[in-house]
Amino acid sequence: MNADAAAFVRDQLGHQPKDLAAFERALTHSSLGKDSYERLEFLGDRVLGLVVARWLFERFGNEPEGNLSRRFNALVARETCAEVGRALGLPPLIRLGRQAREDHASQSDNVIGDVVEALIGALMLDGGLDAADAFIRRAWAPLIESQGAAPHHPKSALQELAAARNLKPPAYEIIARTGAHHAPRFTVRVAIKGAGEAEAEGASKQEAETAAATALLEHLLPSRRAGGAGGGPVQ
Repeated sequence: MNADAAAFVRDQLGHQPKDLAAFERALTHSSLGKDSYERLEFLGDRVLGLVVARWLFERFGNEPEGNLSRRFNALVARETCAEVGRALGLPPLIRLGRQAREDHASQSDNVIGDVVEALIGALMLDGGLDAADAFIRRAWAPLIESQGAAPHHPKSALQELAAARNLKPPAYEIIARTGAHHAPRFTVRVAIKGAGEAEAEGASKQEAETAAATALLEHLLPSRRAGGAGGGPVQ
């Protein structure tokens, strides 16, 4: 494990580790005990937010706060972190307890995304903010380059649609939670009184809410199915 972790940190994170233990902890799921990635994830989440916010502020100097916020939310989302982790070849290195392995937790967006944030936290502790910044800018660069216009998050779009039609804001409700603790599945219903409702599943409450908002938008604005869920005002 030490050799694999050291090679991963060096080759994929671009950092020569001084304290490999921090990175091994970042790769360790709580199903193996208390010495897991959770505290490092807390730190890495904040570091990721800081680096991405500063990067967007620098890169999109003429964009208003609303556009920057939409870009930011898409880039720091758990699903995006998991996408980065898969691109790095991270899943096979995640250390799991037996039940978590059998439940394929290493393929969960929640787990992969958490580990990516934990690794950023370990980078911050071992190499400072410059090391974390360099890794994030390298790993997230393709995502920023591919954004084009500021993405319009489905929950924001749904709220704007309700306001434009003089309706009450969307109301979200968790109607089911299934699966193991480390690999949950949430079912969420979103409703706009007088307009309609939709249900969807996700690996997190946020993911399920986003999927439900997307489904209701597609019901209320059928043209979105053909045109995609990209940016632009709702009518």
